[in-house]
Amino acid sequence: MATLFTRIIAGELPGTFVHQDEHCVAFMTINPISRGHLLVVPRIEIDQWTDMPDEISQHCFTVAKRIARAQKSALGCTRVALIIAGFEVPHCHIHVIPAESIDDVSFANAAQHVDFADLAVIAEQIAIHLT
Repeated sequence: MATLFTRIIAGELPGTFVHQDEHCVAFMTINPISRGHLLVVPRIEIDQWTDMPDEISQHCFTVAKRIARAQKSALGCTRVALIIAGFEVPHCHIHVIPAESIDDVSFANAAQHVDFADLAVIAEQIAIHLT
């Protein structure tokens, strides 16, 4: 059965995308820890990041780094944290989280509800800085 992320990538479920290429996508999370929090997800369904082929792993981290720079420019944050936890969805994903302090990277602070219009605005701001 396809993972939640595979269904988002395929367009079966809605997603607010910032980046798409042949190897991975990046979209806004619906449970952000901080404003601008998004996920970089490989197109191939691999549960654990340690099982990803090296070329896919390297590509995903390169994309995450480009996005982090765009987040810093668009949102004015001082840092961008990366987390690979892998417990929520059995499809590897990199959390790219704008942060001002360690509190901004605690899953205990994840939003339970999100304004989808605001996600679209933030995604557009980040995407503008990717070009």
